[in-house]
Parts: sequence; C-alpha cells; structure tokens
Amino acid sequence: MDFQAYHELTQLYADYASAVDSGNWDLWPEFFTEQCSYRLQPRENHERGFPLATLSFTSKGMLKDRVYGIRETLFHDPYYQRHVVGAPVIRRAEGERFECEANYAVFRTKLSEVSTVFNVGRYIDTVVRTPDGLKFASRLVVYDSEMIPNSIIYPL
Repeated sequence: MDFQAYHELTQLYADYASAVDSGNWDLWPEFFTEQCSYRLQPRENHERGFPLATLSFTSKGMLKDRVYGIRETLFHDPYYQRHVVGAPVIRRAEGERFECEANYAVFRTKLSEVSTVFNVGRYIDTVVRTPDGLKFASRLVVYDSEMIPNSIIYPL
C-alpha cells in the first residue's frame, strides 16, 4: 500500500467518525457499498466464534432503514457521541481491497450530564475502492464489554 492509499484510508476513518458524531444520519450509509455488512458483536462471542451479534445489517438499504428508525420510530433520551479512533492497521492489501483494524472509544454525553465512556473496542473492516472512493464492504464492530448501558441507538 502506498502513502496516497494509506492517506485515503485514514481519511475514510476520520470522515466516518465525524459523520456519525455529527448526528446527520443520512451520511452514515454512504460510507458503505450497496452489498455491505455492518455488525456489532461482543468480544466474547467474536473470540469464541459465536455468530450472535447485537446488531446485524447486510445491505446499504438496511443501514438506511436504521437511519429511518433513529429518526422516526426509536424513543430514547437524546445524547451526543464522540468517537476517538486509532490509526488503521492494514492486515492485508490485495489490489483495491484492504483488510484493516482500528481501535475505537466512544464517549456519550446526555443533556445536562457529564460525559461517560460509552463503548470501547475495535473495528475489523474490509475496505474497497469504488468509483466514489474508498467504501466499507464490511465493518465488524467488536466491543470489549459484555454489558451495554441501556441500548445502542446510534451507529458506532
């Protein structure tokens, strides 16, 4: 992988974090290919090879449906979130396809409350080059804690 490709990859990770932190949910699905996979899975299940995931979406259409749910049907206390994402580590690069990992921490701030650590883990990604630039073909979010405070509403 050359410097330009690595720079594009790190920009993809930074832009993703900025988009999901902005609350403009329409941006989120655009980081993915049409036939994508987005899953949230506890570390214990991942390490044991268990398929059970907290959330599992298998297309960009399903991501758009989740956006609709966030806006129109899910009732929850509103909160802000802020991602801190480590530099991606390239595990494999073949042509225009990259298998990467990056650690993340998400902080949550509810209105009139102090910020707390909400979720910590790592992304395990397959990124592909498309005519529109780099996109996630798959994103597996492996979170370290077995417990989730309340629920996960917004994308991690």
